[in-house]
Amino acid sequence: MEWTLAGLFGISIVLLVISLAKNFHMSKVNHREIDVVHISMMKEINTIQESIKDLELDLEVMAKETGVQLSSEEKVLLREVIDLYRRNYSIESIAEMKQVSVNEIEQLLAPYSKVKEERRLVANAN
Repeated sequence: MEWTLAGLFGISIVLLVISLAKNFHMSKVNHREIDVVHISMMKEINTIQESIKDLELDLEVMAKETGVQLSSEEKVLLREVIDLYRRNYSIESIAEMKQVSVNEIEQLLAPYSKVKEERRLVANAN
C-alpha cells in the first residue's frame, strides 16, 4: 500500500513537471505570435502615417500653387460640409447643422457639386 501511494505520488510529480514544461513552451509560442502581429501592425501604422504625411504635403503644395489660403477653421468647415454633402445631406440641413446661411453652403459646395453633375452627364451620354 505504501509503495502504491509512493508510485502514484511520483507519477503525479512527473506529470506536473511535463504539464508545466508544455505550458511554458506554449506561452513562448503565443508570445512570439503576438510579437509578430504587433510588428506587422506597427509596420502598417508607419506606412499609413507616411501616406498621411505625403497627402498633407501634396495638399500644401496644391494650396500654394493655386493661391488658395484658408484658415484652419475654414478648412475644417469646408471638410465637414463636403463630407455631409457626399453623404447626401441636403444643403438646408447642412446649413442648419453648421449654423451658416444656405447661400454660403452653396458657395462652398459650388466647385464640388459641378464636378458631380458633369460626371452624371457624361455617364448618361453613353
